[in-house]
Amino acid sequence: MASLPLRNIRHQHALRHGLTYHRQSILHRRTLASSVPPSGSSRSTLRTTSYTVLFAVSAGLFAAYYLDARSAIHRYVLTPVLRYTFDAETGHKIAVKVLRSGLGPRDIVKDDDVLRSEIFGFDVSNPVGLAAGFDKDGEAIDGLFNLGFSWVEVGSVTPKPQPGNPRPRVFHLPADSALINRYGFPSQGAAAVVSRLRARIPTFYDVNEASTGALRSGAVLAVNLGKNKTSPADSSEDFVSGVNTLGPYADVLVVNVSSPNTPGLRGLQNRELLESLLKDVVEARNALEPSPVTSRRPRLVLKVAPDLEEPQLAEMAEVIRNSDIDGVIVSNTTVARPSSLIDQNKAETGGLSGRPLKPYTLRALKTLRAHLPASIPIIGCGGISSGADALEYGRAGASFVQLYTEFGYDGVGTCRRIKDELASLLKREGKTWGDVVNESAARLSWKEPPTPLPAPVREGEATIGKLVEEAKMLLSLVDQLGKKMSGSPES
Repeated sequence: MASLPLRNIRHQHALRHGLTYHRQSILHRRTLASSVPPSGSSRSTLRTTSYTVLFAVSAGLFAAYYLDARSAIHRYVLTPVLRYTFDAETGHKIAVKVLRSGLGPRDIVKDDDVLRSEIFGFDVSNPVGLAAGFDKDGEAIDGLFNLGFSWVEVGSVTPKPQPGNPRPRVFHLPADSALINRYGFPSQGAAAVVSRLRARIPTFYDVNEASTGALRSGAVLAVNLGKNKTSPADSSEDFVSGVNTLGPYADVLVVNVSSPNTPGLRGLQNRELLESLLKDVVEARNALEPSPVTSRRPRLVLKVAPDLEEPQLAEMAEVIRNSDIDGVIVSNTTVARPSSLIDQNKAETGGLSGRPLKPYTLRALKTLRAHLPASIPIIGCGGISSGADALEYGRAGASFVQLYTEFGYDGVGTCRRIKDELASLLKREGKTWGDVVNESAARLSWKEPPTPLPAPVREGEATIGKLVEEAKMLLSLVDQLGKKMSGSPES
């Protein structure tokens, strides 16, 4: 009987040991199971990681592609979509806002040395600028410089804010690669533009002899001065106000007397009014203190219309020669409508720009070049859409060129494309842009006529000058005779 409890104790001990072992086995299996993930979960994690990496790489490549102004997506996708999705003015405003945001594309290629140029004493990396009219209120200055332009011209800026003409006031002519606008100087006013120009200036800015309003090397900033619609048509007051207000922040001030969309403005191109206007703006410029941004006073440039006849242009050139104006921009838009226009918008009122403007501008350029000395540079603006066009302007006497309508049609890579085409043409000829400009200026520019020699005196023909000479000779002989008589011994 004593053995029975012992057997029970042993049985209970074995039972407990077995249960403990069983529990440990189960725990061990669970531990192993938790340490090795299921095959489905492994594949899911790998797939997520792969997608993340692929997205990051794709986004990086697309960003690099988008930010390069040369990318085909800008010329063949984004710009056409913008043009055909929105009306002309809305598309224009969207483009300005994108460039203002800092998210716009950039020209990432260094300019070729054959394009180096000099204008008004400024060394610039290339001779291609952006004309006034695109950035009217100075909102996207740096975004535009980032596209490779060496000259960005904001405006037209009027002293007081004004809305411009009623909408619609801008019309695409895609069939003619042209544009008609009747904006009428919509402007936020000089004060708004000045505030933006001031905001661009770095807190710690070191001014030196090479400093420009562009705040970067190899580029210049110009401001186009406009006239308020309510101001007297024959008054220079608005332009003088613009010189005083905007002069300290710009390298160049452009006096715009050639827009066809402000009543009476083109009348300032008449001789008497032009002489008075140029005198007033030159005096205002000369009275400015040297700029705190550039350490110099701004250059003054006159922008003229392409519709003037040759005698009018010759007369204007004479007025310019007799003033202290530094240069001329040829030209603004034209009121002419060439018979070659085929687009349905060709009958709209306003100024025509784009490729059909080129013959008018070249004609005016050649006339002015023949009546202005080489010391007064001419900037060509009108219908330039290729490097060949730019070179043609250079050979006609332009020191610099500007784009406007082609930039709107062709997109942000326009400047780089034209620069590359121009550089290729120059290298083919073994020349630089400076060579072309200097040769054309020497060959085509007006030269001071030589001082005429006095007409010879014909035999038997007496003149006052001849009589004076003879009288002097007689006086000299009398003096000599008197001295001899006074020196002889008395008899």
